Amino acid sequence: MALPALSSSGVKFRRILAHFPQELSLAFAYGSGVFRQAGASAEPGENNMLDFVFAVDDPVTWHMMNLLKNRNHYSFLKVFGPKQISSVQSYGAGIYYNTLVPCNGRMIKYGVISTDALIDDLLHWKTLYVAGRLQKPVKILTQNENSKLQAALVSNLKSAVTAAFLMLPESFSEEDLYMQIAGLSYSGDFRMVIGEDRSKVQNIVKPNVPHFQKLYSNILQDCPQVVYKHHLGRLEIDKSPEGQFTQLMTLPKTLQQKITSLVDPPGKNRDVEEILMQVAHDPDCGFVVHQGISGIVRSSSIVQSAKTILTAG
Repeated sequence: MALPALSSSGVKFRRILAHFPQELSLAFAYGSGVFRQAGASAEPGENNMLDFVFAVDDPVTWHMMNLLKNRNHYSFLKVFGPKQISSVQSYGAGIYYNTLVPCNGRMIKYGVISTDALIDDLLHWKTLYVAGRLQKPVKILTQNENSKLQAALVSNLKSAVTAAFLMLPESFSEEDLYMQIAGLSYSGDFRMVIGEDRSKVQNIVKPNVPHFQKLYSNILQDCPQVVYKHHLGRLEIDKSPEGQFTQLMTLPKTLQQKITSLVDPPGKNRDVEEILMQVAHDPDCGFVVHQGISGIVRSSSIVQSAKTILTAG
């Protein structure tokens, strides 16, 4: 799933993970504290915040145990107990963040999401919030033997490739593909306008092309609709209406719904297959797909950011 970020980082991450309840179905670290980004120092700096996501089967029990171990990590919501914290977690993107937490001499931020909510997002792109993180290189710290979760992780990567294909021309470079994939979860995110660096996507991709290749090369080699000229770093895809229709039909459910609502006026009630066939013949097919993704990301990023007021205190 991911390359090691730094040869010396394994022990550092394990020491941090040891501070938390160990009932985790998946834990990963991501961001500029783990992977080098353009415009930053040559290696992830010791001053960069470390970002984590923990997937847990039972959020109420996990928060209960974490409150016993790390009560000071939580905002005022801790006084309401683990059930209320889990209830707040379920809104928006289904993830609860504790931020600006000192741990092992580093500042960290960690999000907690239920395993079921994560699988749902990976398969259907309900919010693209954590699924979008996992379309970019991450450092997997622990993962249990959940076959549904493993299949969903792979499905998410395949969906990212398909969506990117629909928004790219007939011929493009590997870097173009990874730029498109890395940008999916930022489409429509209001923070990219009023907070985040607009060149963030480029900064993520350029220093980390080998990490993206590790994630996606097998998928590209097995994809029947692409000619993958690995030695040249170039790809060619089928942009015929038939090819685009095949791609549209394999997109995650939520994105298909967003696309159909953009194209089909209310009240007509045509079936999804008919609408997607129309989109496949549209010269603006890629733009429609982009608008659909933006609609998913926009709503989840607004709710999640509003939730931070409560969870960060």
